[in-house]
Amino acid sequence: MTRELFWLTLTVILTGLLWVPYVLNRCQVRGLMGAMANPSRNDKPQTEWASRLMFAHDNAVENLVVFAPLVLILNAIDYSSKWTVLACAIYFWTRLAHVIVYAIGVPVLRTLTFTVGFVAQAMLALAIFRIL
Repeated sequence: MTRELFWLTLTVILTGLLWVPYVLNRCQVRGLMGAMANPSRNDKPQTEWASRLMFAHDNAVENLVVFAPLVLILNAIDYSSKWTVLACAIYFWTRLAHVIVYAIGVPVLRTLTFTVGFVAQAMLALAIFRIL
């Protein structure tokens, strides 16, 4: 496994687990049957951090759709460099930081972590064209 695929794997695992805390909160707030029921406008609202975490999870999924193909393209063309590995590592850590600051509710840091993750994706795109 390449180092880029390692970071992709960690990112996929992180993204795949993000639903757990906010669903546990939903069970706590609405009860097990309420959490398993169809959504309704009359549902008891979740805590603010859980709602923000749900948005962070949505954002992580949306960005994984960009990150994963970039890494897989690099793997398919058999291209790896210290910059692609660094970009993948940065992407993972900024996504983790993004989830944490989003759930806590720190708007400026949330935007900064998202932006750094985007720059990491841009680095991967540039590497595909051998510009980086």
